[in-house]
Amino acid sequence: MRKFCFSIFLTTLVTFAFAQKSMISGKVTDKNQNPLPYASILLKGTVRGVQSDLQGNYTLKDLPSGQYFIQVLLLGYEEFEVPVELGAGEEKVVNLALTEEPIWVNSFELLSSRGILGQEKLPEIENFRINAGKKNEVIRVRDIDANLAMNNSRQIFARTPGISIWENDGSGIQLGVASRGLSPNRSWEFNVRMNGYDITPDPMGYPEAYFTPPMEVVEKIEIIRGASSLQYGPQFGGLMNFVLRKPDQTTRFTAETLNTFGSNGLFSTFNYVGGTEGKWSYTAYYQKRVGQGWRENGYFNTDHAHAEVSYAASNKLKLGVEATYMTTESQQPGGLTDELFNQDAQQSIRSRNWFSTPWFVPSFSAQYIISPATKVEWKVFGTIAERNSIGFMRPINQEDDLGSRQVDRDYYTTYGSELRMTADHRLFGISNTLAAGLRYFNGHIDRKQQGVGDAGTEMNFDLAPGQAYPRDLDFRNTNLAAFAENAFKFSDKVLVTAGLRMESIQSENQGQFGVSNGAPVILDPVSRARSFILAGIGAEYHVTPTSEFYSNWSQAYRPVLISDLTPPATIDVIDPNLKDAKGFNFDFGYRGNIGTVFHFDVSYFYLNYNDRIGTISQIDLMGQSYRFRTNLGQSISQGVEAYLEFDPITAIFKSSRYGYLHVFASLAHVNAEYQDFLVTSIVDGNVVERNLAGNRVENAPRKINRYGATYRFKDFSMTWQLSDMGEAFADASNTFEPNAAATTGLIPAYQVQDLSASYTLKKKYTLKAGVNNLTDERYFTRRAGGYPGPGIMPADGRTFYTTFGIRF
Repeated sequence: MRKFCFSIFLTTLVTFAFAQKSMISGKVTDKNQNPLPYASILLKGTVRGVQSDLQGNYTLKDLPSGQYFIQVLLLGYEEFEVPVELGAGEEKVVNLALTEEPIWVNSFELLSSRGILGQEKLPEIENFRINAGKKNEVIRVRDIDANLAMNNSRQIFARTPGISIWENDGSGIQLGVASRGLSPNRSWEFNVRMNGYDITPDPMGYPEAYFTPPMEVVEKIEIIRGASSLQYGPQFGGLMNFVLRKPDQTTRFTAETLNTFGSNGLFSTFNYVGGTEGKWSYTAYYQKRVGQGWRENGYFNTDHAHAEVSYAASNKLKLGVEATYMTTESQQPGGLTDELFNQDAQQSIRSRNWFSTPWFVPSFSAQYIISPATKVEWKVFGTIAERNSIGFMRPINQEDDLGSRQVDRDYYTTYGSELRMTADHRLFGISNTLAAGLRYFNGHIDRKQQGVGDAGTEMNFDLAPGQAYPRDLDFRNTNLAAFAENAFKFSDKVLVTAGLRMESIQSENQGQFGVSNGAPVILDPVSRARSFILAGIGAEYHVTPTSEFYSNWSQAYRPVLISDLTPPATIDVIDPNLKDAKGFNFDFGYRGNIGTVFHFDVSYFYLNYNDRIGTISQIDLMGQSYRFRTNLGQSISQGVEAYLEFDPITAIFKSSRYGYLHVFASLAHVNAEYQDFLVTSIVDGNVVERNLAGNRVENAPRKINRYGATYRFKDFSMTWQLSDMGEAFADASNTFEPNAAATTGLIPAYQVQDLSASYTLKKKYTLKAGVNNLTDERYFTRRAGGYPGPGIMPADGRTFYTTFGIRF
């Protein structure tokens, strides 16, 4: 009996294995039989798909028998479908010939091969979301001539109008960007994600982006301005999503190594493998980056690792798992006074400050196609991470006494889940697409601060013997959300979107605030629960097949953060009725292209930021002064953002044997001002009031202009870029003259240039080189009030880099 059962099992296994051997293969060509690489070959209504290789060949393996429709997508060519009947164990050859189509408004990627290297926009409906009617940009990172080894954000965001950047992190570990007068502090006004899931400690309680993936593995950066609040989250800045390079669908195995050498001892090695075999796809990378930094005491040593595996469990179900790990060791040069900066911006008077952010982000995803019109996606993700610092933290105009250093440590443990769905349907005879989703997030932050560390010079986060943390706080945040947005396509020219997002937030903060006269000071526990609804509406009107008007109005909010609930001193008081900041974003613009020679996106924006949180001085009933944190007022940012790119050679000569020249301008005028915003101070025991109405919002330059030109000839390209930035203030009082600690005062205007080039030989060997800050300008973009300062944080001067790469 046992032998009979084993025989049945073996027969079943062999039959199953044989049934999985069915496959479809072939070649994708144009009408002249020239091979077309990188065409997407999809089995319509399934999760299965591959890309054609450099010779146009493709293979779809391990397919069950049945009736299929092969769908072929390639920008610049008409969408192609062909039915295929596949029998059990059959190997069928299906060759596919495509015909060219006109360049439509969504085909910006094609323009790079025809003379324009423009800023793309997202498709109207894609990847479980609706992008129509929204101000958005797509940055194709690998197509940019830039110092990607160092995550040079000035070059990476050059073509994205209105992006302000804090350029004080010469190690490339952290990214600080913002738009429309918002703060660039670790990009915290953006909803920062990677591959569609959260990578910050807590988007609702502590949204600072300590982790940035290496740009050498980032395929693209998707930016949706404030209108993303319905589908992703409430942030005023919108969504910034890093999309990592996906597994190579053209081969079983590919490998790439990029090795960069540069100024100040820079060495970076990036190594990548990936491929597709039947139902399985995989990718992995490892990056090591070390250097001394442009400034004294600026050492950094970082390691990044990532692995991703996906499996087509059936024709309708695809499963994926990925994990990312980062470890950092970074010496912080600290800030400078204005006098020290003018003497020598490279100097540092802080030699014992260190910073580290171990970061682990796992995720699981599942995609299921219910029908050709309906599909769902489920993501589960988490973050296990730390933020650690040690150093001499006092104002920069105080000399380091070489005594015990202060240790601050955060421990982040978060997990979340998002379920998203899109469904095509008809309503009142109109074609519609519905996007809907549910979100759950649970965040926990264990904050330990003001610990007494050692008196050494190396990175060591251990406390001195017998010491404990005076401040030990526990912050928990739970978020439930649901959204629904519908795109109504009234005609080929008119599309309208409308939607709602429901939010429920529960925040708790408790623990020990400090120690007074040897006794612990316990913080009164704070618990806040709130629920509300956000609304939004948008529209597109296609003026021509290649241009459109777009507009969007969408509500946004910024929750009360952990820093808002934690008083900096024992005498400070938190308003028990402290509210989340709320407001809205509005956009109206016109975008598109004229043939293959001119690409544009010009828009007006208006950002209303209500109930901004601040601190004012008060007198209690005993005549004692205290600081009161509450909602103080409003700011409004408005202005114009414009992106223009032109190819003069194609415009004049149609084609050229000597290459093409693309010139671009990314322009923004931002007027960010406070409206009614009360501030107070104590003068001779009395409260003195004044209003910031009419003051400019801090860290918000009015002029954000970038210009550039790219020359391309076959496999060679070179890009020159100029960044022209206006002045800004470091504080809301618009203090012009700097204080002694250099934490307030004017941030002067500056201009800085970059030059980068790349050459690819036989599609296997790569050589890149460049000069950042070509004219060696001395400038700064930030006056820090605390770590990694305090004081002026100089940007890097002139640096060089060279990259050698090979792909197998």
